[in-house]
This record gives sequence, C-alpha cells and structure tokens, in this order.
Amino acid sequence: MIERFIHAVAVEDPGPEEPAQTRDRLRDLFPPGATRRMTQLGLVIGGVLHPLDPRETDAIVYASTHAETRALEAYLASFPNASPMLFQTSIHPSAVQQVLIAWERPVGQFFPLAGRLQIVAHAVQTALLASGSRSILCGGEERKPVLLGQGAGSAITFAFALALTPDPAGALGALALAGGGAPDGRLLLCDFFAAVRDRRPLRQAAAPGLELILSWT
Repeated sequence: MIERFIHAVAVEDPGPEEPAQTRDRLRDLFPPGATRRMTQLGLVIGGVLHPLDPRETDAIVYASTHAETRALEAYLASFPNASPMLFQTSIHPSAVQQVLIAWERPVGQFFPLAGRLQIVAHAVQTALLASGSRSILCGGEERKPVLLGQGAGSAITFAFALALTPDPAGALGALALAGGGAPDGRLLLCDFFAAVRDRRPLRQAAAPGLELILSWT
C-alpha cells in the first residue's frame, strides 16, 4: 500500500453559476485583467489552489475528464459573428497552467492527466509517487449543457485540491492505494469530488485490482 497524508483541502462547488458569475466572484484572486481569457474551470481551479499556496518545490497533479471543451463550444456558438475573445479563450492552456501563468508561479513538477473510468486512480497514484515533500492533487470539470447530450461533457462545475505529504502529524486525513478490489473497478472524478467535499470516507475499487482508500481524522 502507498499512502500520503492530507494537510489541506479546498473545494469549489458553484452549482449552476455561469462563467461570467464565476469570473466576478473570483476576480480578486488574480491580477487585473487576467480573468478575461480564463475558462470557468481555470477560475475554479484557481479558487482551490489559492488557499494551498503552491510552492516552487511542489508537484501538482491535475485531473480532468472533459477539461475546458466548453470554451470551444462557446466560440463555435458565437458564429456567424465569431468572437475574437472567445477564440483566444478556446485555445487556452490547461486550467492549472492558466492559474500558474496568471500568478507567475513556478512549481517543481506538473502532471496533467485526462481520462474517464480510471482517471482518479491514475491521478492519485501519480500524486502518491511524486518526488518532493508535498504534492497537490487537484481536478475538476465545468458544466457543458450541449456536450452533455453526447456524453462529452460534465453535468456540474466543480474543483478540488488536496495537499499531500508523508508526515502524519496534524493531518486532516489520508489517501492511499492498495492492491485488490474488483477486476472491473472504476471511480469517476465527480464521485471522488463528492467524497472530498463532504469529508466522507471512501473505500472503493478505483481501477482493476486497485483499491482507493480515503479517510478523515
């Protein structure tokens, strides 16, 4: 079993909030003008990374199933009068990169991951095995009404971040992976987010032969 201890947690659960509302609510977290070209997912990822204060020695693991495809959806919807601003947003870097660029913040390592059924297991494994004294496991989605019907979008907007270290002193909980579990194990990112948001213990096969264990003190 590999395990790290949770020393900070942050979540963003904005419900049906539209990108413009998210931009107004989180504007003060970023330099003036930076939010104009950020996606909603970039904004909420910034909302959860801000209290964790990423350091130059940290490893950041970022997980998303659908990423920021809503930005492309919005740009296409602007035709026949294509919006230059929406075009710039549609060719954005990833959510974490948007945040780090806006903050001009270097980090030690960055692991962007995308996937569906085993994305949580892959992201957690990467965070647990990352070198250095602290890793930040973060992830999220943004609501995509049109793409949802084709199975290519999320029904909700959310973000989470966990600061993980090998030190059990003062920990809020622990995150571990152990061998075993169902051969068809899977864990969706939205279900992992719900457990983190609610501080709910979780023990579930997150990938074939791999069990995820989330506990809280």
